[in-house]
Amino acid sequence: MVDQSELAWRLLSRRHGAQLCYTPMLHAQVFVRDANYRKDNLYCEVCPEDRPLIVQFCANDPEVFVQAALLAQDYCDAVDLNLGCPQMIAKRGHYGAFLQEEWDLLQRMILLAHEKLSVPVTCKIRVFPEIDKTVKYAQMLEKAGCQLLTVHGRTKEQKGPLSGTASWEHIKAVRKAVTIPVFANGNIQCLQDVERCIRDTGVQGVMSAEGNLHNPALFEGRSPAVWELAEEYLDIVRQHPCPLSCVRAHLFKLWHHTLQVHRQLREELAKVKTLEGIAAVSQELKLRCQEDMSRQKEGEKPPGGLPFFHWICQPYFRPGPREGSKENGGARSKRALEEEEAGTDVLSKNKQKKQLRNPHKTFDPSLKPKYAKCDQCGNPKGNRCVFNLCRGCCKKRAFREAADCPGHGLLFKTKLEKSLAWKGARQLS
Repeated sequence: MVDQSELAWRLLSRRHGAQLCYTPMLHAQVFVRDANYRKDNLYCEVCPEDRPLIVQFCANDPEVFVQAALLAQDYCDAVDLNLGCPQMIAKRGHYGAFLQEEWDLLQRMILLAHEKLSVPVTCKIRVFPEIDKTVKYAQMLEKAGCQLLTVHGRTKEQKGPLSGTASWEHIKAVRKAVTIPVFANGNIQCLQDVERCIRDTGVQGVMSAEGNLHNPALFEGRSPAVWELAEEYLDIVRQHPCPLSCVRAHLFKLWHHTLQVHRQLREELAKVKTLEGIAAVSQELKLRCQEDMSRQKEGEKPPGGLPFFHWICQPYFRPGPREGSKENGGARSKRALEEEEAGTDVLSKNKQKKQLRNPHKTFDPSLKPKYAKCDQCGNPKGNRCVFNLCRGCCKKRAFREAADCPGHGLLFKTKLEKSLAWKGARQLS
């Protein structure tokens, strides 16, 4: 979970039944090069209660992945290669679920990590539509050295409003085909789901992401009042500070159903700039809920088909796509629908502002430049790079080969020649 499983949230989850936690997904390349990133995400403080812990990385380069893992292994019990992220940022960065067809690369990454690390290497994957291919994928990872496999029973296309139901049949087939421990992920909203999943699939563990975000007491089998967990979480954050954006995101999840009723407080929660401001909004939501409870009639059922009243921690069931969306090529964004209704010649307000600043700007997708990709990492390459690489890869190669790339302003060869000439002139004098 990107920016959703920071230390404070992990400690809250552990207090309420979670036996193993993962860090947020960390970018291996950034982890290697940026000491502040390492400090903020893993080195911030030693917390004995936060074990066992698995550090998860996204990566697409064996050397970089292993370098990051070596920097992390003393602070965790295992290192995970995330091959399950289906988001657009993973597609652009060429990692997560978008590596699932590159078996040779994945074999090299897992094999090298297995050889070099002192802790186990694990993987989280998404399934292919075909059960047979998913089983072969899992067996390949096991053979390469993966020592624990988490299987999310959805394909990489199943996300957002198209999430649908996770396939436990895929997970069951993988569990039977491999000898390493398997964790299941998908369709876990309560403790009964956990028990049913273990019974139906035979897995050794069950992971929850969205279910945990809406009810951190899920593994206890409880659905407490939202304010109970919100207040406990805020107390932990005061002891173990984290970015305000993380705190706000968690409060939005916890209070999701209540914020559908008291919408004006939703805007206040979005605007506050301090931890105490967020705590004040949470306290006001608690008071509103208690008022709603006092007005509740005996025998009254929760509205909107919810299993509990809005002040109780409960699952959030993601709505499916609108009818007809398949014929129109999938779920449409709000802006796309608005522009379609207004006519194809009408630009959004944001685009109109951009056009005012630059009258020559065009928004016709057919006229947009097609960016060539870096030969090594898949990021956009520099237009004038002599190696056909992005700036990061070009800098590494130019430094390694003592070469120049005027397109990126890198002059290692020129500087080396000047330095040698200067040393030669000094020796002659």
